[in-house]
Amino acid sequence: MQFRTLTEPAGVALLVGLGLWSVHVGAAPRYSDWSPPTNLGPGVNSVAADFAPHLSKNGLSLYFASNRPGGLGGEDLWVSQRANSDDPWGAPVNLGSIINTEANERSPALSRDGRLLFFATTRTGGSGGFDIWVSWRHDTHDDFGWQPPVNLGAHFNSAATDAGPAYFENDDGGIPLLFLASNRAGGAGGLDIYVSELTGSGSFSPPVLVNELSGAVNDLTPSVRLDGLELIIASNRAASIGAQDLWVSTRNAVGEPWPTPVNLGLEINSSSNDNFPSLSSDRKTLFFTSDRPGGSGGSDIYFSTRSK
Repeated sequence: MQFRTLTEPAGVALLVGLGLWSVHVGAAPRYSDWSPPTNLGPGVNSVAADFAPHLSKNGLSLYFASNRPGGLGGEDLWVSQRANSDDPWGAPVNLGSIINTEANERSPALSRDGRLLFFATTRTGGSGGFDIWVSWRHDTHDDFGWQPPVNLGAHFNSAATDAGPAYFENDDGGIPLLFLASNRAGGAGGLDIYVSELTGSGSFSPPVLVNELSGAVNDLTPSVRLDGLELIIASNRAASIGAQDLWVSTRNAVGEPWPTPVNLGLEINSSSNDNFPSLSSDRKTLFFTSDRPGGSGGSDIYFSTRSK
């Protein structure tokens, strides 16, 4: 799959030919501890499963997956909007039939410029199980202006599950990367973390296993901080507090290997399932999904904040 099938020529120029890694050598910024998580409330969450949140760069659109009534299939992509960051979130709206199908759509992830929407789906036309697809839009302020999505191709997707995309573009202008979770053959066991590079031709390279982030258990749904120095995953690895916890890996420079992830602790994790992490572009808000007691339904969207 090439991005030339998605974009106008100007859009293609933004995605290809970006050169090699430019390594950031400054010390990683320090942040406070995460605050106790807050449920987004019934304005966004429902009695159904609401999960896999992703915030737009301007903080005014919250994309997520849900199997609530009113969708086109089992799991659909929805968006909640607000006029400014101090306003409450509006009622979620289904992204419609361009993006959603009778199959399952989940794990939305926007590119930094807001023009690309990556997501996982079981729709027909894929390689098997969940595949990762991508859609393009011209107007970054139009949450319903997405063009028909395109499969990333058989060289990228496998006959197994390929899901949880996270698109990373280095602040210093390196090669864009697409992280994902997959249980394809050749991994460490269960779902593992993989990464793919955007090539000069406009397509993504075959994903490569990230050994330091993967183990014999399920490691999934990576979220990479804007500067590439922090990555959060969900995992049921040993020492988890609940059935599935959020774990973090931090490094001092882009290009360094990722250290072994560390559990985010009781401040964030519970004895239930805590998963689908998503860091905001300002690096100060962490959205995630949990089925802990006190929510609206099957699983709810929560957020936590920190200061620099």
